[in-house]
Amino acid sequence: MKGPAAGEILAIDKLQAWYGESHVLHGMSFSLQRGEVVALLGRNGSGRTTTLRAIVGLIDKRQGSIRIGGKDTIRLAPHMIARMGVGYCPEERGIFASLSCEENLLLPPKQSEGGMALDEIYSLLPNLAERRSIPGTRLSGGEQQMLAIARILRTGARLLLLDEISEGLAPVIVDRLFDLITELKSRGYTILLVEQNKYFAAPLADRFLVVEHGDITMRLTAAELEAKAELVDRSLGV
Repeated sequence: MKGPAAGEILAIDKLQAWYGESHVLHGMSFSLQRGEVVALLGRNGSGRTTTLRAIVGLIDKRQGSIRIGGKDTIRLAPHMIARMGVGYCPEERGIFASLSCEENLLLPPKQSEGGMALDEIYSLLPNLAERRSIPGTRLSGGEQQMLAIARILRTGARLLLLDEISEGLAPVIVDRLFDLITELKSRGYTILLVEQNKYFAAPLADRFLVVEHGDITMRLTAAELEAKAELVDRSLGV
């Protein structure tokens, strides 16, 4: 494998993972270069979310190698992985209903240098500034999704693991999230994006990995994704 000197921020090699006796990942291998956006495409249950959870240490039974910035993290606790500049935004978002928007935003501690200040986040996501005093329960699904990503940006994370951020949202909100990811990409963030919606991911990602049954079955550039659209659609069940 190439080392971190070549710009490699994440390298996964022969990763296997289990939930109890259920064998979910079957030897996943891929890498991300610093500043890249890579999309994991696949059906529900294909192993994409499990891959993200394995990277951040939320699955106990794992085998293989996960290297972040050249350091093997397979045996590290989740809080130690977070301190390496890794942020995970789960599909369920995890917004605290009893806290205001701003209290939710301020809750996670800063884990590494370079986290965005509150004013910068509000400039980037003005919807959150307008809703800063609103309880979590009264935020729309799109506002909750923006808040979940914003919390990560505060912590200083530069490697972002984003799980189905466009799922179930109105087109206007999806467009705002698209603009946000585009801006983060321009700022040099490295992003691993789990998506079933290839139309959201296609203009954003540099590369595409199609996941089936816990392994990668296709590795595509943007041009190849378009050329093999029918084959990809069959894999995604579209």
